[in-house]
Amino acid sequence: MVDSLTAFTTVTPFNFPRTLTCLSFLCAVTTTQGVELTITTTQRDSRDVIPARIHLAGPDGRPVRAAGNLPFWNDHISSPGKAVFNVTPGKYTLTVERGPEWSSESSSVEIAPEQSSTDLPIALKRLANLSSEGWWASEMHIHRPIAQVELLMRAEDLHFGQLISWWNAANPWTNAPLPSPVLKRFDGNRFVHELGGEDERDGGALLFLNLDHPIDITAGQRHHPSSLDYARQAKVAGAWIDIEKPFWWDVPMWIANGIGDSIGIANNHMYRTGVYPNEAWGRPRDVAQFPGVQGNGWWTQEIYYHLLNAGIRIPPSAGAASGVLPNPVAYNRLYVQFDGEPTMAKWLTGLKAGRVFVSNGPLLRVKAGGQLPGHVFKSETGPIELTLEGQLDSRDPIERVQFVRNGRVEEVKLPAKVTLTESGWFLVRAVTTLTNTLRFASTGPFYVELQGSRESPRQRESSEFFVRWCDERLAMLRANVQLDAEKKSRVIKPWLDAQAFWRANASH
Repeated sequence: MVDSLTAFTTVTPFNFPRTLTCLSFLCAVTTTQGVELTITTTQRDSRDVIPARIHLAGPDGRPVRAAGNLPFWNDHISSPGKAVFNVTPGKYTLTVERGPEWSSESSSVEIAPEQSSTDLPIALKRLANLSSEGWWASEMHIHRPIAQVELLMRAEDLHFGQLISWWNAANPWTNAPLPSPVLKRFDGNRFVHELGGEDERDGGALLFLNLDHPIDITAGQRHHPSSLDYARQAKVAGAWIDIEKPFWWDVPMWIANGIGDSIGIANNHMYRTGVYPNEAWGRPRDVAQFPGVQGNGWWTQEIYYHLLNAGIRIPPSAGAASGVLPNPVAYNRLYVQFDGEPTMAKWLTGLKAGRVFVSNGPLLRVKAGGQLPGHVFKSETGPIELTLEGQLDSRDPIERVQFVRNGRVEEVKLPAKVTLTESGWFLVRAVTTLTNTLRFASTGPFYVELQGSRESPRQRESSEFFVRWCDERLAMLRANVQLDAEKKSRVIKPWLDAQAFWRANASH
């Protein structure tokens, strides 16, 4: 469906392959003592000291931790504006960043044997200020300690964060008081909800957000009960449910049963220096159709486009899973548009309306006919002509900007005039020139209803795609020897319902 143009997730009670990978990241750390190296980060124009993320590597190429117990993860520390490192003589390299709205600055410093201390100032330039435009930087999937999260968000210039503090059998709130309040506001316009949860098992992962208390999922086993059981409990409790990745096996079952308020197309399979090469226990991609490093990312978007073609209107989301995967907080992020004083309620309303774009680099703000993503264009008299207008800022070179309608991809140069002759949907995406990872941005979809119909011309084709998916999953579950007959029947039931749903959708 796309032209030739992307599993890490969380540590759970099960033996997932990602755990060993994460431990290897933490082992490759240089801890040194001797010369005191102080790195101060400032805003270039104002010279104000600002929080930032620092990647400092020693002469051996390994990341260096800061003194003073500043938050460290994988290959970087998060600094409140001044960070002190105890280093030994040699050449050190560093990169300093603060999310995609700021420049990325790289440098090196030679520490001489006779030095006792040295200061290294790094000035970052603001490239864009999206909150001033009503676009608010957000992250759905943070796995870092609660005590660190405010600094982590400041260091990434992040305004809305969802902290995952319980998942599967790992629920620290079972015998501890809940955070109070669960929604924290700081720096005036930054918000973090500290009570997000995650159910990640054989069929994939769901994020349960915006709750005031956890639901009990501690008894869940790898294959039983159905992930739908816990999702329904979360929904009754008022959760915003994010489908963490489109290729998880349970996705068509969740959608058919009314589960999923958003879906992560800029997800943690993508990280700063690469893309996880397979779909873990998700539905494997055809590597001939989606080859190479970026194949998983394009498979992710292909599945999302099938959902849209099938008439499922669900906004895209983004998450980095920092704290489990090598990503910094909000490497994969979404921007939600709303006006006026920021609140979590406005954020949720904007997200639900689809006024979003997702990104792990480019900053792509697009209007179609003066309307934001999520808008429904209607006509009873025939085709609709629109002008696509946009603003695109990016630290990385942009290879192409694309107009995607009903899954078909066209190159465009903004502003562009388009004629809509079919019902369905469209969006705009921008792709950078990087080849070691998939760095891109995508608007949320706009929708089109001509002559009163919302069906896309590819609804049958895409619904049949999910029928085949259901057939494959049912065969796997029926062959599962780890489930007794009673458990197997309960796990299979929602899949039979999903199969019927997609068959009916294909017959429209």
